[in-house]
Amino acid sequence: MTTLTQQNRDAVDPAALAASIRAWGRELGFQSVGISDVDLADAEPRLLEWLRAGFHGDMDYMAKHGVKRARPAELVPGTVRVIAARLNYLPSHAADSWPVIHDPEAAFVSRYALGRDYHKVMRRRLQHFAERIETAIGEYSYRVFTDSAPVMEVEIARKAGLGWRGKHTLLLTREAGSFFFLGEIYTNLPLPVDAAQSDHCGSCTKCIDICPTQAIVAPYKLDARRCISYLTIEHHGSIPEELRPLIGNRVYGCDDCQLICPWNKFAQKSNEADFAVRNGLDEVALAELFTWSEADFHQRLLGSAIHRIGYERWLRNLAVGLGNVPAQSGGAARAVAALRARAGDSSMLVREHVAWALAQHGAG
Repeated sequence: MTTLTQQNRDAVDPAALAASIRAWGRELGFQSVGISDVDLADAEPRLLEWLRAGFHGDMDYMAKHGVKRARPAELVPGTVRVIAARLNYLPSHAADSWPVIHDPEAAFVSRYALGRDYHKVMRRRLQHFAERIETAIGEYSYRVFTDSAPVMEVEIARKAGLGWRGKHTLLLTREAGSFFFLGEIYTNLPLPVDAAQSDHCGSCTKCIDICPTQAIVAPYKLDARRCISYLTIEHHGSIPEELRPLIGNRVYGCDDCQLICPWNKFAQKSNEADFAVRNGLDEVALAELFTWSEADFHQRLLGSAIHRIGYERWLRNLAVGLGNVPAQSGGAARAVAALRARAGDSSMLVREHVAWALAQHGAG
């Protein structure tokens, strides 16, 4: 970590620097940049209530870090401001989501995961951003984050004026909906902060009503233990049987609450090559993915967000999707054949979900 010298600090006009930072961010490809202070005291009680309710499931790291998530200056001593940035991720050439979700033989992958792992893309871009500032003003203290540490990204972005928290708990903007990534630069630069945006959800509850597993238990409150994104990505063990039929064909993440949101009619496509669709994952058949060997999985998905869950959980998710293919559809026989081919899989976790899926087809 570098240190801003007193000489350079005295020479910097904070307002002019803030304006330059926003411009540099746009030059680097971020769609919006804002600046927040580090006072998240209003959000801390809600975080603690959420943890006490057990809504974090088995994401132990959420409880481990506790209030540090709401106290940026404790996470990175010396931090007085956070520069927040957003980057659109919807691939410019990807199959429309709803037809894929409604095709029981297809595998639906959350649109953020169709290309390269966003952690790598955002971290590199944020590092370049921080270094661009350093080139202009000299050494200063900073640290970059993107969904990689105990950071309240949505709350920081809200305070930085990038949008408001939707009832599905994601950040929303009037000009771009919610299909974007967030990243932060924690810094000791005493920059002027941006004004927070007002809430524009009104009386709309479409995101709550459409959630397949009713994981949004109240406006702005998500029970991760029921969330399909949590179950297919963060959860390591067996997916609760009562939730499996509700997952449908969503094998990595779930976008329903975003897709139904009226503000996402303004969602913008990304021209980032790293976010372009790989391996045809925008509309590929469940049965086809289930035939991939472990070597295929690593070769094709290395460098993607999906690779992080590992081959075993990938097969677990696909087995659930195959079990949800309707018996009356033409794909039921293909689903059963694919499942039977893995009935003796070496993984107990995979075998359990395959057995459940076969039972759904009356083929146990």
